[in-house]
Amino acid sequence: MDKTSACAIGHAANALLEQCAAFIQDIPESVYTADAATIRGGTIGKHVRHSLDHFAAALGGLTCAEPIDYDHRARNVPMETERASALAAIRAMQSQIALLDDAKISLPVRIRVMLAGDGSEAVLPSTLARELAFATHHAIHHNAMMKTIAAEFGLEVGDAFGKAPSTLNYEAARR
Repeated sequence: MDKTSACAIGHAANALLEQCAAFIQDIPESVYTADAATIRGGTIGKHVRHSLDHFAAALGGLTCAEPIDYDHRARNVPMETERASALAAIRAMQSQIALLDDAKISLPVRIRVMLAGDGSEAVLPSTLARELAFATHHAIHHNAMMKTIAAEFGLEVGDAFGKAPSTLNYEAARR
């Protein structure tokens, strides 16, 4: 992987986390924890936790010999109900990302993925860069769901929040 790619992946991950932090800071705690009607069983806090779980799992690939595992996650944790806890987790992840250099981000890792509802799994080779890119892209889609929930409670969110880079690029080219 070239230096530009490694740097770009870290930058994209950090920018997505910063966008999420700004969103969290701008909404009331009551909306953060409110059950959504549009996305049943969901709250903004649960979507934040889910997204941050993916970043934590990917970044954990640096220090853990076990495969990165996105499917076995802790639920009902403070960041689901406390914006301050989520913001602290984001800042900690941004600090970890800031420490990544070309050598670290290019490290080979293994991921464990659940293939079906019966619990069957596979372990696959990857790199930390690829998994950090995956966590970033995955979070964009959860941002879109959080934006939908926020709208349900009458909150306006910026147009770019929750849009894939390819969509933003397409829209910019059409202007």
